[in-house]
Amino acid sequence: MSRPTFRNEHFAALALAWTATGVAPAEEQAPTHWLERMNQALTTRNYDGTFSHWHGGHVEMLRIIHRVQDGTVSERLASLDGSGREFVRTGASLSCYLPDKRTVVVEQRPPEKSLVGFPAVTDQTASFYDIREVGRTRLNRRDTHIITVSPKDEYRYGYRLWIDDSTAMPLKTQLCDTHGHVIEQIVFASLTLPSRIPDSAFRTEVSTEGFQWLRNETPPPAQAGGTMAGGTMAWSATRLPPGFKMTGRSAQTLPGSTDPVDHLVFTDGLASVSVFVEPQRAAKAGESPVAETAEVGSSSAFSTVVDGHKITAVGEVPPDTVRFIATQVKAHGK
Repeated sequence: MSRPTFRNEHFAALALAWTATGVAPAEEQAPTHWLERMNQALTTRNYDGTFSHWHGGHVEMLRIIHRVQDGTVSERLASLDGSGREFVRTGASLSCYLPDKRTVVVEQRPPEKSLVGFPAVTDQTASFYDIREVGRTRLNRRDTHIITVSPKDEYRYGYRLWIDDSTAMPLKTQLCDTHGHVIEQIVFASLTLPSRIPDSAFRTEVSTEGFQWLRNETPPPAQAGGTMAGGTMAWSATRLPPGFKMTGRSAQTLPGSTDPVDHLVFTDGLASVSVFVEPQRAAKAGESPVAETAEVGSSSAFSTVVDGHKITAVGEVPPDTVRFIATQVKAHGK
Protein backbone atom coordinates (compact mmCIF):
# COMPACT_ATOMS: atom_id res chain seq x y z
CA MET A 1 0.00 0.00 0.00
CA SER A 2 1.23 3.44 -0.81
CA ARG A 3 -0.72 6.04 1.10
CA PRO A 4 0.19 9.77 1.21
CA THR A 5 0.70 9.78 4.98
CA PHE A 6 4.21 11.25 4.92
CA ARG A 7 4.98 12.02 1.34
CA ASN A 8 8.36 13.61 1.90
CA GLU A 9 10.06 10.56 3.40
CA HIS A 10 11.30 9.31 0.02
CA PHE A 11 12.61 12.67 -1.09
CA ALA A 12 13.95 13.56 2.36
CA ALA A 13 16.10 10.45 2.49
CA LEU A 14 18.14 11.59 -0.52
CA ALA A 15 19.99 14.14 1.59
CA LEU A 16 21.30 11.80 4.24
CA ALA A 17 24.67 12.52 5.75
CA TRP A 18 27.35 15.12 5.65
CA THR A 19 29.81 13.04 7.64
CA ALA A 20 30.72 9.42 7.01
CA THR A 21 33.49 6.91 7.27
CA GLY A 22 36.14 7.87 4.78
CA VAL A 23 36.29 6.63 1.25
CA ALA A 24 39.26 7.44 -0.90
CA PRO A 25 38.66 10.47 -3.15
CA ALA A 26 37.44 9.33 -6.52
CA GLU A 27 38.89 10.24 -9.86
CA GLU A 28 36.64 11.30 -12.71
CA GLN A 29 33.49 9.17 -12.59
CA ALA A 30 30.26 9.15 -14.56
CA PRO A 31 27.37 11.02 -12.90
CA THR A 32 25.35 7.80 -12.75
CA HIS A 33 28.14 6.17 -10.77
CA TRP A 34 27.86 8.87 -8.09
CA LEU A 35 24.13 8.12 -7.80
CA GLU A 36 24.82 4.39 -7.46
CA ARG A 37 27.42 4.95 -4.74
CA MET A 38 25.12 7.34 -2.90
CA ASN A 39 22.23 4.88 -2.95
CA GLN A 40 24.42 2.04 -1.70
CA ALA A 41 25.59 4.13 1.26
CA LEU A 42 22.07 5.24 2.15
CA THR A 43 20.67 1.71 2.14
CA THR A 44 23.50 -0.29 3.72
CA ARG A 45 24.97 1.91 6.50
CA ASN A 46 23.86 2.65 10.04
CA TYR A 47 23.12 6.31 10.68
CA ASP A 48 21.26 8.73 12.95
CA GLY A 49 20.74 12.28 11.73
CA THR A 50 18.58 15.39 11.75
CA PHE A 51 17.68 17.47 8.71
CA SER A 52 15.57 20.43 7.66
CA HIS A 53 12.91 19.96 5.04
CA TRP A 54 11.63 23.00 3.13
CA HIS A 55 8.63 23.16 0.84
CA GLY A 56 6.02 25.81 0.11
CA GLY A 57 7.71 28.29 2.44
CA HIS A 58 7.39 25.91 5.39
CA VAL A 59 10.41 24.42 7.19
CA GLU A 60 10.24 21.31 9.36
CA MET A 61 12.97 19.50 11.29
CA LEU A 62 13.05 15.72 11.12
CA ARG A 63 15.15 12.86 12.41
CA ILE A 64 16.05 9.66 10.58
CA ILE A 65 17.55 6.54 12.17
CA HIS A 66 18.57 3.66 9.91
CA ARG A 67 20.10 0.31 10.89
CA VAL A 68 21.01 -2.86 9.02
CA GLN A 69 21.51 -5.76 11.43
CA ASP A 70 21.63 -9.45 10.56
CA GLY A 71 20.06 -8.73 7.19
CA THR A 72 17.06 -6.87 8.66
CA VAL A 73 16.51 -3.16 8.06
CA SER A 74 15.05 -1.03 10.85
CA GLU A 75 14.12 2.62 10.31
CA ARG A 76 12.54 5.43 12.25
CA LEU A 77 11.53 8.74 10.68
CA ALA A 78 10.14 11.37 13.08
CA SER A 79 8.95 14.95 12.84
CA LEU A 80 10.67 16.98 15.57
CA ASP A 81 8.14 19.78 15.29
CA GLY A 82 4.95 20.36 13.37
CA SER A 83 2.75 17.25 13.24
CA GLY A 84 4.92 15.12 15.53
CA ARG A 85 4.32 12.13 13.27
CA GLU A 86 6.61 9.09 13.38
CA PHE A 87 7.16 6.16 11.06
CA VAL A 88 8.87 3.02 12.33
CA ARG A 89 9.75 0.10 10.06
CA THR A 90 11.18 -3.30 10.91
CA GLY A 91 11.57 -5.61 7.95
CA ALA A 92 8.27 -5.60 6.06
CA SER A 93 6.19 -4.05 8.86
CA LEU A 94 5.64 -0.27 8.86
CA SER A 95 3.87 1.52 11.72
CA CYS A 96 2.67 5.10 11.11
CA TYR A 97 2.04 7.09 14.32
CA LEU A 98 -0.26 10.05 13.62
CA PRO A 99 -0.79 12.02 16.86
CA ASP A 100 -2.69 14.79 15.05
CA LYS A 101 -5.28 12.15 14.10
CA ARG A 102 -4.86 10.02 17.25
CA THR A 103 -4.33 7.05 14.97
CA VAL A 104 -1.72 4.35 14.33
CA VAL A 105 -1.69 2.69 10.91
CA VAL A 106 0.17 -0.63 10.57
CA GLU A 107 0.81 -1.91 7.06
CA GLN A 108 3.07 -4.20 5.09
CA ARG A 109 5.59 -3.09 2.48
CA PRO A 110 8.28 -4.95 0.51
CA PRO A 111 11.27 -5.69 2.81
CA GLU A 112 13.64 -4.28 0.19
CA LYS A 113 11.67 -1.01 -0.08
CA SER A 114 13.39 1.37 2.29
CA LEU A 115 12.21 4.74 3.57
CA VAL A 116 15.49 5.99 2.12
CA GLY A 117 17.46 5.52 -1.05
CA PHE A 118 17.41 6.61 -4.67
CA PRO A 119 16.00 4.44 -7.49
CA ALA A 120 18.61 2.72 -9.61
CA VAL A 121 19.38 4.51 -12.85
CA THR A 122 18.86 2.16 -15.80
CA ASP A 123 19.01 2.50 -19.58
CA GLN A 124 15.24 3.08 -19.45
CA THR A 125 15.66 5.91 -16.95
CA ALA A 126 18.47 7.50 -18.92
CA SER A 127 16.17 7.72 -21.96
CA PHE A 128 13.87 10.17 -20.18
CA TYR A 129 16.31 12.06 -17.93
CA ASP A 130 19.48 13.99 -18.66
CA ILE A 131 22.01 13.14 -15.92
CA ARG A 132 25.06 15.40 -15.66
CA GLU A 133 27.72 16.71 -13.34
CA VAL A 134 27.34 20.48 -13.70
CA GLY A 135 29.99 21.67 -11.30
CA ARG A 136 31.97 21.28 -8.09
CA THR A 137 31.78 23.43 -5.00
CA ARG A 138 32.46 23.54 -1.26
CA LEU A 139 29.54 22.83 1.06
CA ASN A 140 29.78 22.39 4.82
CA ARG A 141 33.57 22.64 4.38
CA ARG A 142 33.58 19.62 2.10
CA ASP A 143 34.22 19.24 -1.63
CA THR A 144 31.08 18.23 -3.51
CA HIS A 145 29.98 17.20 -6.98
CA ILE A 146 26.75 18.81 -8.20
CA ILE A 147 24.73 16.18 -10.05
CA THR A 148 21.54 17.09 -11.91
CA VAL A 149 18.82 14.65 -12.99
CA SER A 150 16.74 16.69 -15.46
CA PRO A 151 13.54 15.41 -17.12
CA LYS A 152 13.37 15.54 -20.90
CA ASP A 153 9.61 16.22 -20.95
CA GLU A 154 6.81 17.62 -18.78
CA TYR A 155 5.71 14.32 -17.21
CA ARG A 156 8.33 14.08 -14.43
CA TYR A 157 10.31 16.10 -11.89
CA GLY A 158 14.09 16.42 -11.60
CA TYR A 159 16.76 16.52 -8.87
CA ARG A 160 19.87 18.48 -7.97
CA LEU A 161 22.25 16.75 -5.57
CA TRP A 162 25.42 17.92 -3.83
CA ILE A 163 27.43 14.72 -3.30
CA ASP A 164 30.52 14.63 -1.10
CA ASP A 165 33.69 13.87 -3.04
CA SER A 166 35.33 11.73 -0.35
CA THR A 167 32.32 9.80 0.94
CA ALA A 168 29.87 9.81 -2.03
CA MET A 169 27.17 10.94 0.41
CA PRO A 170 24.70 13.75 -0.48
CA LEU A 171 25.01 16.92 1.55
CA LYS A 172 22.00 18.67 0.05
CA THR A 173 19.21 17.82 -2.38
CA GLN A 174 16.60 19.76 -4.29
CA LEU A 175 13.52 18.50 -6.07
CA CYS A 176 12.77 20.67 -9.13
CA ASP A 177 9.83 21.10 -11.47
CA THR A 178 10.06 20.97 -15.25
CA HIS A 179 11.22 24.61 -15.33
CA GLY A 180 14.02 24.02 -12.81
CA HIS A 181 12.23 25.78 -9.95
CA VAL A 182 12.85 24.26 -6.52
CA ILE A 183 9.82 22.48 -5.05
CA GLU A 184 11.49 20.95 -2.00
CA GLN A 185 14.92 21.20 -0.38
CA ILE A 186 16.68 19.06 2.19
CA VAL A 187 19.79 20.02 4.17
CA PHE A 188 21.28 17.83 6.88
CA ALA A 189 22.33 19.55 10.09
CA SER A 190 24.03 16.55 11.69
CA LEU A 191 24.51 12.84 11.26
CA THR A 192 26.45 10.10 12.98
CA LEU A 193 27.28 6.65 11.64
CA PRO A 194 27.57 4.38 14.71
CA SER A 195 28.62 0.78 14.33
CA ARG A 196 25.76 -0.25 16.62
CA ILE A 197 22.31 1.25 17.17
CA PRO A 198 20.23 -0.17 20.08
CA ASP A 199 16.69 -1.46 19.65
CA SER A 200 15.50 1.34 21.93
CA ALA A 201 16.28 3.87 19.19
CA PHE A 202 13.35 2.48 17.20
CA ARG A 203 10.73 2.86 19.93
CA THR A 204 8.32 5.68 19.22
CA GLU A 205 8.07 8.61 21.62
CA VAL A 206 4.40 9.08 20.73
CA SER A 207 1.99 8.17 23.53
CA THR A 208 -0.70 6.01 21.90
CA GLU A 209 -3.12 5.88 24.81
CA GLY A 210 -6.63 6.24 23.41
CA PHE A 211 -5.42 6.01 19.79
CA GLN A 212 -7.29 4.11 17.10
CA TRP A 213 -5.26 1.25 15.58
CA LEU A 214 -5.82 0.41 11.92
CA ARG A 215 -4.14 -2.62 10.38
CA ASN A 216 -3.63 -3.60 6.78
CA GLU A 217 -2.06 -7.03 6.60
CA THR A 218 -2.48 -7.27 2.84
CA PRO A 219 0.80 -8.19 1.08
CA PRO A 220 2.39 -5.44 -1.02
CA PRO A 221 1.62 -5.24 -4.76
CA ALA A 222 2.62 -8.25 -6.81
CA GLN A 223 4.41 -8.01 -10.12
CA ALA A 224 2.35 -6.73 -13.04
CA GLY A 225 0.52 -9.49 -14.85
CA GLY A 226 -0.64 -11.26 -11.68
CA THR A 227 -4.33 -11.93 -11.16
CA MET A 228 -6.47 -9.72 -8.98
CA ALA A 229 -8.20 -11.16 -5.96
CA GLY A 230 -11.95 -11.52 -6.43
CA GLY A 231 -14.22 -9.66 -8.85
CA THR A 232 -14.60 -10.14 -12.58
CA MET A 233 -12.69 -7.11 -13.82
CA ALA A 234 -8.98 -6.37 -14.11
CA TRP A 235 -7.90 -2.73 -14.27
CA SER A 236 -5.08 -1.35 -16.42
CA ALA A 237 -4.15 1.79 -18.35
CA THR A 238 -4.87 1.91 -22.06
CA ARG A 239 -2.21 4.61 -22.57
CA LEU A 240 0.63 5.94 -20.42
CA PRO A 241 3.04 8.88 -20.49
CA PRO A 242 6.27 8.04 -22.38
CA GLY A 243 8.52 5.69 -20.41
CA PHE A 244 5.95 4.65 -17.80
CA LYS A 245 4.81 1.06 -17.42
CA MET A 246 2.80 -0.92 -14.89
CA THR A 247 5.10 -2.81 -12.52
CA GLY A 248 2.75 -4.07 -9.81
CA ARG A 249 -0.85 -4.71 -8.86
CA SER A 250 -2.74 -6.04 -5.86
CA ALA A 251 -6.19 -6.20 -4.32
CA GLN A 252 -6.25 -5.03 -0.72
CA THR A 253 -8.39 -3.64 2.05
CA LEU A 254 -7.25 -0.26 3.31
CA PRO A 255 -7.18 0.47 7.06
CA GLY A 256 -10.56 1.61 8.32
CA SER A 257 -12.41 0.22 5.29
CA THR A 258 -14.19 -3.06 4.53
CA ASP A 259 -14.32 -2.61 0.76
CA PRO A 260 -11.50 -4.10 -1.36
CA VAL A 261 -9.36 -1.65 -3.33
CA ASP A 262 -7.29 -2.44 -6.43
CA HIS A 263 -3.79 -0.93 -6.28
CA LEU A 264 -1.78 -0.42 -9.48
CA VAL A 265 1.81 0.87 -9.61
CA PHE A 266 3.26 2.67 -12.63
CA THR A 267 6.87 3.86 -12.94
CA ASP A 268 9.42 5.14 -15.42
CA GLY A 269 12.21 3.66 -13.30
CA LEU A 270 12.63 6.83 -11.23
CA ALA A 271 9.21 8.43 -10.72
CA SER A 272 6.28 6.32 -9.49
CA VAL A 273 2.50 6.71 -9.48
CA SER A 274 0.07 4.64 -7.40
CA VAL A 275 -3.50 4.21 -8.62
CA PHE A 276 -6.30 3.10 -6.27
CA VAL A 277 -9.56 1.75 -7.70
CA GLU A 278 -12.58 1.45 -5.38
CA PRO A 279 -16.33 1.15 -5.85
CA GLN A 280 -17.97 4.56 -6.08
CA ARG A 281 -20.39 5.31 -3.27
CA ALA A 282 -23.94 6.02 -4.38
CA ALA A 283 -24.35 9.69 -5.29
CA LYS A 284 -27.19 11.78 -3.96
CA ALA A 285 -30.09 12.55 -6.28
CA GLY A 286 -29.06 15.07 -8.93
CA GLU A 287 -25.40 14.89 -7.95
CA SER A 288 -22.83 14.21 -10.68
CA PRO A 289 -19.34 12.78 -10.09
CA VAL A 290 -16.71 15.52 -10.02
CA ALA A 291 -13.01 15.10 -10.82
CA GLU A 292 -10.77 16.27 -7.99
CA THR A 293 -7.19 17.57 -8.07
CA ALA A 294 -4.85 18.11 -5.11
CA GLU A 295 -1.18 18.91 -4.47
CA VAL A 296 0.60 18.23 -1.16
CA GLY A 297 4.26 19.18 -1.15
CA SER A 298 5.80 17.51 -4.18
CA SER A 299 2.96 14.98 -4.53
CA SER A 300 0.06 15.35 -6.91
CA ALA A 301 -3.28 13.56 -6.80
CA PHE A 302 -6.19 13.29 -9.22
CA SER A 303 -9.50 11.46 -8.76
CA THR A 304 -12.20 10.66 -11.29
CA VAL A 305 -15.00 8.12 -11.75
CA VAL A 306 -14.89 5.36 -14.38
CA ASP A 307 -17.53 2.64 -14.79
CA GLY A 308 -18.92 3.24 -11.31
CA HIS A 309 -15.50 3.14 -9.65
CA LYS A 310 -13.46 5.95 -8.12
CA ILE A 311 -9.98 6.13 -9.65
CA THR A 312 -7.33 7.99 -7.60
CA ALA A 313 -3.77 8.49 -8.89
CA VAL A 314 -1.08 9.74 -6.48
CA GLY A 315 2.61 10.34 -7.13
CA GLU A 316 5.61 12.63 -6.80
CA VAL A 317 5.11 13.85 -10.36
CA PRO A 318 3.52 16.89 -12.06
CA PRO A 319 -0.30 17.21 -11.85
CA ASP A 320 -0.71 16.49 -15.58
CA THR A 321 0.95 13.09 -15.13
CA VAL A 322 -1.47 11.78 -12.49
CA ARG A 323 -4.38 13.19 -14.51
CA PHE A 324 -3.09 11.45 -17.67
CA ILE A 325 -2.78 8.07 -15.95
CA ALA A 326 -6.05 8.24 -13.96
CA THR A 327 -8.12 9.08 -17.03
CA GLN A 328 -6.62 6.16 -18.96
CA VAL A 329 -7.38 3.46 -16.37
CA LYS A 330 -10.12 1.13 -17.64
CA ALA A 331 -11.68 -2.17 -16.60
CA HIS A 332 -11.19 -5.31 -18.67
CA GLY A 333 -12.94 -8.63 -18.28
CA LYS A 334 -10.75 -11.54 -17.30
